[in-house]
Amino acid sequence: MKKVLLTVAICLLGISNYAQEQIISELKKAYEEKSYDLIISKHSDKVNEYPAEAVYYIGMAYYMKADDNNAIKIMDISIKKDKSNPDAHFIKGMTYNYMGQFDKAITSFNTAIELDSKNTNYFSGLGDSYFSQKEYNKALIAYTTATEKNDPTERAFVMIPQVYVQLNQLEKALEAFYKSSEIISKESGSYITILYNIGLYEYLNKNYDKSEIAYKELIEIAPNDYQSYAKLIQVYYGKKEYEKAKPLREKLYQAYKGGELEGNLKSMFCFDQFEWNGKLILAFERFAVKEGQLYYKHVFYIPNEKGETEFTIQTENSPVSVELGGPKYVLGMDKGGAHSTFRYGFNEDLNYEDLKKTVLLVLEEKIEAGASSRRKNK
Repeated sequence: MKKVLLTVAICLLGISNYAQEQIISELKKAYEEKSYDLIISKHSDKVNEYPAEAVYYIGMAYYMKADDNNAIKIMDISIKKDKSNPDAHFIKGMTYNYMGQFDKAITSFNTAIELDSKNTNYFSGLGDSYFSQKEYNKALIAYTTATEKNDPTERAFVMIPQVYVQLNQLEKALEAFYKSSEIISKESGSYITILYNIGLYEYLNKNYDKSEIAYKELIEIAPNDYQSYAKLIQVYYGKKEYEKAKPLREKLYQAYKGGELEGNLKSMFCFDQFEWNGKLILAFERFAVKEGQLYYKHVFYIPNEKGETEFTIQTENSPVSVELGGPKYVLGMDKGGAHSTFRYGFNEDLNYEDLKKTVLLVLEEKIEAGASSRRKNK
């Protein structure tokens, strides 16, 4: 009789195990097919009955639906049933990161790492937590460790140069951007970001040829990345190769007319940067013109010690000058609530070297204004 009861018990246990394996297999398949709503509607009320792995997939469905509170709740149930699954702790950490609860995220990531110290994603997630808390040295350690694991996540390579930027270690940042450019897939959106930053930091270092290479590759991959057109224009102005900038400028004007420009490119673009008296002068060109009205075309922004705009020097259209057969633009300045004009004129096809030299003469107070008045900036 006891043998019969034991046999029945074993059979029942086998049936139970088979049923659990079936539900796990069903949920895994639904998750891989991205049937998140189906998983939630059909299985979320059975988490107390299901085994830990099945509950994990239900939690993943909530995670993929960005339902953070339920993702945490369900993952906690899965962990209570089986504390040894590092992925459940990892997903909790990722969710806490999205929720801005970085201390809790760090705890979850560290638990996942204790259970499996070989997984690159766990260290990358931990790096994100520290980066968000501005603990950049700790973030650097976590991201670097992530790159040392088998099949390392691309994100760690993307974030390491960003950490160096935050630490103001720009040479190391540039070196890390180059390294990541060799690792990251060229089909990845991150590769565009990396190229942009390589171009930017090489430009700031006045390595214009290297900056040009990066931006040209970027534009080839992403022909509608108009920010990079503006940056490449700055590169050519830095090299004094103004003719090469012309087709890029035309591309920006076409995009402006087509309503394709966004953000700070919507009304104007920066075409040159140069230093004067320890200050970085930014030169912008505006797209729009106001026929019959005063408008500023080329605007040089001069900052104060705090980096805020103190005053501007600009080319201004002059209908009177045009009527008299003179140049289209005169040089003006807005400073301290006063507007001044100078007896220097420029046409549409102006020589930039002449314009820049004249602006420098104004900055150095070597030429006087022909007229001054008090009025609002245009």
